Amino acid sequence: MINPILKRFFLSSAFIFFGCFLLSAQQALNLKYKRSTIYAGIEVGSKGVKMSLIEMNKNSRTTSNYSILLDTAINTDFISFTPATFKTSLQAISYLYNTAFNFYHIPATRIYTVVSSGVKVSAEKSKRMPWIQTLIDSFKIRINDSSRKVAVIDAAEEARLSHLGIVPESKRFTTFLIDIGSGNTKGGYFPNDNTDHIKLFQLTWGTQSTDNAAINRLDGDNSINNYYRQLQRVLQGDANKEITYAVNVSGAYNMSDNVAFSGGAAWATATLLFPELNDDPVVPVTYEQVEKFSEKLYSDYNAFSEKQLIKRINDNTLDKVAIAQEIKTVNKVFDQRAMLAASGLLLKIMRQFDGLYERKQFYLIKNGEVGWISAYVNKSIGE
Repeated sequence: MINPILKRFFLSSAFIFFGCFLLSAQQALNLKYKRSTIYAGIEVGSKGVKMSLIEMNKNSRTTSNYSILLDTAINTDFISFTPATFKTSLQAISYLYNTAFNFYHIPATRIYTVVSSGVKVSAEKSKRMPWIQTLIDSFKIRINDSSRKVAVIDAAEEARLSHLGIVPESKRFTTFLIDIGSGNTKGGYFPNDNTDHIKLFQLTWGTQSTDNAAINRLDGDNSINNYYRQLQRVLQGDANKEITYAVNVSGAYNMSDNVAFSGGAAWATATLLFPELNDDPVVPVTYEQVEKFSEKLYSDYNAFSEKQLIKRINDNTLDKVAIAQEIKTVNKVFDQRAMLAASGLLLKIMRQFDGLYERKQFYLIKNGEVGWISAYVNKSIGE
């Protein structure tokens, strides 16, 4: 039976569907560690409100190893800044908070709520910052918690928290973390053994913006051959200039031994390139591997279908059902063109660190979306 507090949020078919999803997810939660604690993170992002449940044990603070129990979102498009999207966003964040608190029985002190830097940037550009504060105030009233902290983070703080949450302490000051998002790319590194300040790295290019730039050049010819040709022109033109400049200005080449990529592009590439490593949150790769992968995306895209990738896995001890589901998810989120844009942008950035005399170690982070939650948890435990 659903808790009465949650009933009021089942006002539309979308929320009814989502509620049913969470009920089934509750039954599917499997704890990885013998002695662990579950935390929840809820983020109001540009396109939706996301909730992640993560399991951490006593070693997670130093290893950054944690188990993702649930990672889901409700599309609300808050940055449209309309009364309708405001209402939907308020319903979503309130619903997810009450789900974590009442349904999963996670104490309020272990539920973290933030507004992403993408929302902050959009609100500043359109002069809608009061909308964010109104959303926060309304949310506090909905959950009857006037002292609830809802941080509105900027790009530098988001990059800093992601680095702290994703990169192990042993590699803290030798790793350059780059998050390739949909509309932009951000990241950074800690240059002076000081985690209070991060050397910020930003690009106006992301997977979707790169894809859009190529599409805008098609001029009526929508064939995959023309798309690929125009994509290469975009990547070799303005995108390459900005990437080269941003990397040089950051000084990251000389300061970092490891370059780690997070975001959807990293997750999708790691999943399709090494499906057998489905349980590995971090996948090491080389520039050549990603290059060959990108070329095959163009010449033989069907090779990355769920059926073809599962067929090539010979290890029968692996959970092929789970692997197949992850591949399906990737192919739903990224079609051929989006994957070409994602891998192309990834390669352009990697190329800046693949020097003739010094080659960096590259990593693809598949669970980077919950990095900030881990950082918040570590900070709270240390206080």
